[in-house]
Amino acid sequence: MKRFKMICLICMIITLCGCWDNRDINHRVLPVVLGITMVEEQYKVFLKIPDPNGEAGKIKIVSAIGETITKAVDTISKNMESSVDLLHVKVILIERETAEKGVKDIISAFMRSREVSQKALVAICNEDMNEFFSNIQKSSGTEGTTMIDFFERNAGWNPQIALTRVWEVYRSIHSFTRDVAIPIIKTGITTNIEQVGSAIIKNGKMVEQITADETLLFNAFDGESTHGQIEVLNHASVMIIGNTMHHKSQLTDKKPYMKSLVNLKVVVLETRGDPTARMIEEELNTLLADRFKGMLSTMQKSEADILGLGQFFRNKISRKELKNWRSEYYPNLKMDIKFEIDIQNEGYLKTT
Repeated sequence: MKRFKMICLICMIITLCGCWDNRDINHRVLPVVLGITMVEEQYKVFLKIPDPNGEAGKIKIVSAIGETITKAVDTISKNMESSVDLLHVKVILIERETAEKGVKDIISAFMRSREVSQKALVAICNEDMNEFFSNIQKSSGTEGTTMIDFFERNAGWNPQIALTRVWEVYRSIHSFTRDVAIPIIKTGITTNIEQVGSAIIKNGKMVEQITADETLLFNAFDGESTHGQIEVLNHASVMIIGNTMHHKSQLTDKKPYMKSLVNLKVVVLETRGDPTARMIEEELNTLLADRFKGMLSTMQKSEADILGLGQFFRNKISRKELKNWRSEYYPNLKMDIKFEIDIQNEGYLKTT
């Protein structure tokens, strides 16, 4: 019996494969930014990686062309002294022209292969990709995290920048009632990166663009904090320090109606003349309400629901009809939105 057990143990040890396919960390390249554009019918991939032969902190931009993204990355890996590992990619940058043609295949490939984290952020480049990465490499100096810091909450991020991840884009492609906004960036004149608004992505294609100020409202509806946003009014400038939202939806004769109340806490930074608290509240309410109406009108024309308003009607519309939300229901949506302003430092203002 002991001999039989010994033979079984030996057989089990023989069948163990071990870690023969593991690569040492020193033999792997860990890019943090991945850029994608189309060259005719092929993908051109850019990788922003630490320069293994340069000074500490220096970056290197490498690129290759392939029939697929995986093939292009494999070509880069083949021509380097280390294996390329995409698991640590934090930002995926897609050229605008490519986004307008559609990113469905790109996002689906990432979700299928799982070589890139589904939590990686997605952004759109508003200029030629070659020029963008060339400028970034020149201006980054010894800092290789410029683009990551731009989207990092504890670094350069502000409420006017959309934070949209791979899985959220994938969800929107297969959703009847929710689209997404993706930030649009380019190299700045006096700064490394400049935001120029957000792209509205519908069914995997860029169909419209909204401003940075309108992106603030998108973030608010998406549950992101608007803390730190500064609004300039006729008689004052204020900073938003908190926000909450409440919604009520109703469907009557296949026409959707919605009421939204946005509670904002603000502090007054500067004043012009001698305004009252009531005057500042009215000016801020009018500014944000007009901005929201303009953005909603733009979205309804393009039939893109980046605010996810259709989510509030999923239990009021049958599954069969839900697929027609964007084309039949959404364009007829009537929405009443109000902003309730709570000024935190009224001590320096007139109350009447």
